[in-house]
Amino acid sequence: MPLVRTPLPRARWLRSAVLVAASAGLVAAALPAPAPLGIGDPLFPHLGNPGYDVLAYTLDLTYPGANTKPLAAVTRIDARATEELERLNLDFTHGTVSAVTVDGLPARYESSGEDLVVTPVVPIDAGEEVEITVTHTSDPTGPAATGGWVRTGDGLAMANQADAAHRVFPSNDHPSDKAWFTFRITAPSELTVVANGLPEGRVDHGATTTWTYRSRHPMATELAQVSIGRSAVVHREGPHGLPVRDVVATADRQLMEPWLRRTPGHLEWMERQVGPYPFETYGVLIADADTGFELETQTLSLFERGIFTEPAYPEWYVDSVMVHELAHQWFGDSVSPRTWSDLWLNEGHASWYEALYAEETAGKSLERRMKAAYAASDGWRADGGPPAAPEPPTPDHKISLFRPVVYDGSALVLYALRQEIGTEAFKTLERRWVAEHRDGTATTADFVALAGEVAGRDLTAFLHGWLYEAKTPAMPGHPDWRSRPAGAPKTAAKPG
Repeated sequence: MPLVRTPLPRARWLRSAVLVAASAGLVAAALPAPAPLGIGDPLFPHLGNPGYDVLAYTLDLTYPGANTKPLAAVTRIDARATEELERLNLDFTHGTVSAVTVDGLPARYESSGEDLVVTPVVPIDAGEEVEITVTHTSDPTGPAATGGWVRTGDGLAMANQADAAHRVFPSNDHPSDKAWFTFRITAPSELTVVANGLPEGRVDHGATTTWTYRSRHPMATELAQVSIGRSAVVHREGPHGLPVRDVVATADRQLMEPWLRRTPGHLEWMERQVGPYPFETYGVLIADADTGFELETQTLSLFERGIFTEPAYPEWYVDSVMVHELAHQWFGDSVSPRTWSDLWLNEGHASWYEALYAEETAGKSLERRMKAAYAASDGWRADGGPPAAPEPPTPDHKISLFRPVVYDGSALVLYALRQEIGTEAFKTLERRWVAEHRDGTATTADFVALAGEVAGRDLTAFLHGWLYEAKTPAMPGHPDWRSRPAGAPKTAAKPG
């Protein structure tokens, strides 16, 4: 039979047919000056970009052996246009771009704010799938508070929450656009590289080795993780044969083992609460770095070394913080927030299971913790807004978004809901929430609707006060609880 060729989409056919350099110049001349765009997130107005959906990222990174030097990088983005695009904006900053192609052909590119604005030869059709390849550097230097690369004692790790993935690689840097990830990282052969997902093999080049990892589930850019260092990878088995791998400095292998071996039990406990673990692997990455927070990067949660070595932290506290980051794998990673105002769904749930675990395993009263949170709640709301309508972070300190109101202030919402609908209905709600929204994104309105469905009555009015009002409503079952207004308590970096 003769070979039947599938017709190319119009825009791709045109890009294959025109004289690239001349056409690029004509297109650029006809367009206005590039401008940074955003998808309208009220907390991060320039984050994310309209007009396309990222399907997959392939990140090729070459680490030079020193964490003070830029990495050479090539980022390939497979995307589908949701509207006709004369230009396509990517979030990217703190790196130098040397080339951009669209479907293999050179494209014009310019920076505008923290956007990389790409102009293909001809417009991209709505519904068309395109491949954007950016050759660039990825710079690990700069203020630690801005996020992105974290320089450790022997290499690098990542901390991209909330808006810092685009300090590492070009992306649509918003949790509403999840995608599959492939990482190919080349580093000196004496170092170990680990990334999200499962290993796909490595190639030894002598002085350097290339490691490949691939995610089995879609992931938000803020949850990407790459660890490069003199590390040991410790393997064990979790529930149902789940591969558990922990990453720790080789010198700390024995020191950290009493903590590392707790993870399978943590997994079993969380599965009893909300159902099966949602990903292909799990583990903790213990970094020799002073970040001020722990972070739920997907399948490989980031922890500071100091939380495990500081004598002032009691054992039960460290144990419960490990559960906090594990709980995020369901709440925040598998079910991601549609906007950053839905952050309370991540942190409120992680704080809830952290507190519940501390009660069950260490006798730390959940009710006492919630009563204390209730007493502080009006002050927290005055300082940072109510749980589901938080105030924007300060521009020079984006992590200030992670205030007490999104932690125990939001766990308090869940406590009130359990008081209102009963323990069994609450457990049903939690299991259905993570099952029905697995690998997707969801909103506060989705949670309110499902809560009402499970309870068999409309809970909109009840939850509105807890989620959106300046004053904390009365706690069901505890008419004696009082919230005391406080004078602007200090915000806190994410504590876990």
